[in-house]
This record gives sequence, C-alpha cells and structure tokens, in this order.
Amino acid sequence: MADNPSPIINAAEHAWVINDPRFPIEREFASCPGHLPTSDYSAEHLIAEMNIYGIDRTVISHVCYYGRNNDYPSYIVKKWPDRFAGFGLLIGYRLFEPTDQRNPDRLSYLVQEQGLAGLRLSLIYEKEKRWIDDPAMQPFWKRAEDLNAVFNIFLGPNQIDQAAYIAQHFPGLKVVIDHLAMIDITAPDEAGFGPLLELTRFPNVYIRTSLHNPSRQATPYRDVWPFLERLYQAYGPERMLFANFFEYLIMKEMIPFFTEADKEWILGRTAAGLYF
Repeated sequence: MADNPSPIINAAEHAWVINDPRFPIEREFASCPGHLPTSDYSAEHLIAEMNIYGIDRTVISHVCYYGRNNDYPSYIVKKWPDRFAGFGLLIGYRLFEPTDQRNPDRLSYLVQEQGLAGLRLSLIYEKEKRWIDDPAMQPFWKRAEDLNAVFNIFLGPNQIDQAAYIAQHFPGLKVVIDHLAMIDITAPDEAGFGPLLELTRFPNVYIRTSLHNPSRQATPYRDVWPFLERLYQAYGPERMLFANFFEYLIMKEMIPFFTEADKEWILGRTAAGLYF
C-alpha cells in the first residue's frame, strides 16, 4: 500500500471506544457533552469497513466526545501507520482558549509526539466569536506553519473570510474546508458559495466533499452535483478529497464529469499528499 501511487483514502471518519479504560470519554471534557455515544465505532471496525469497500487508508477526524484529549487517534495512527492518519482537537469551542500562550507547544506535542497531521477547527459552533486573526494567535500560526500542519476547518458560509485569512497570511499551512462550508444551495452565490469558490485563489486551500450536508434530497444527493461541478472546475481534482464510506461509491461510480484521472486525485492522491 505504501508504494501505491493512487491509494483509495477516506479522508474523514470519527473513531471512539466507550469501555476501554485507556481512552475514557469524560463528559466534562467533551465538546459535545449532550450527545455522547452508547456503542463503539473503533479502529478495528473501521478496518473491517475499509476491507469491505476496498479502501486503503482512512484519516481519523478526532471526535468531539474526547474533547482535547487526542490519545485515541494517536494510538490508532501509531498502531496502524499503514492504514491511518489523523488530526486532532485542541483549540476553540469547549477546548483550550485559542489565545492561550501554551498552545504552540501543545500543537508541537500533538504533531511531533502524538503523530497527528494537524487540527480540526470547528468555528461553526461559535458563530459570533472571532479569534482567527487575533494578534495573540500569530505565534500559534507560525508554529503551525513550521510544523507543516494541516487544518480542517468546519465553518459556515459567513465565516469563509476567516479561512481566507489563514490561507493568505500563512501560505505554509494546508487548509481543508470541511462539509462544503455548510452552504445553502437555495441561496444566491453571495450568501456563501461565491466566497467558497473565491478561496481557490489560495493554492493552499482544499475542499473536502460532503454532499449530504447541503443536500435536500436522498442519496446520491443529485441536487448538490451542480455545485460540486463548479467546485471541481474552480479547484481541480488535485485540491479535492472525499470522505465517509457511503459517499465513496457516489464519487467513484456516479459523478459524470469526473475522468478516471480526476478520480485518482479525489479518491486518494490529494489526501495522501496532505495527511500521509
């Protein structure tokens, strides 16, 4: 698998266990304390799913249940380095305060010792709060750039300018927009999709598809396909990546405007360059 130039990579799955004392889920630290799990979704389960779908590798998007404790994704990527990469949670809603001066060192530990590729920033949970461009954040962003970290950003349409700030001022960072920025496909372009397209001017910005989020239809979410095609025309396949098992077959078999060469990038090569 390590020598495969075109691996199939699921670019975002959560993983957790509820009865392993090594990886306790503690409500006080969870960033989603009202929605804790009642069953496992373990690395072993993910491997079984990967084998069923023919997926070579998966990227762990650290789940909110653990909050800022990144031990479980770290354990996964170290135990199965040929199957997994991951990114963690550290700053933002119910995590460490973004301007905490200890955060650069925490990030160094997460990348260099825990083996994770970077962080997820969930700006969408604090729509009225802005800290991305706070001057106190400059040491953090510089450290992140030095570490060649990847930032998956979960935001809303009205927050796209914050991703643009990071991409413009710290070109050494890799910025992945999650969930198509939760665009409203019924709204005019200026309400969100236009700014998402405009991010293409920054070569360090990538788009992770997530068709089910903006769709008003059942699988395979055909109402989002015209928006996907516009993103594809703007960013090109080299800056697009898919995620989750059920979307894999849609992207692989159904989207009519992807060439076979495009699919190699979208289904794995882009993610390989970002996370592995």
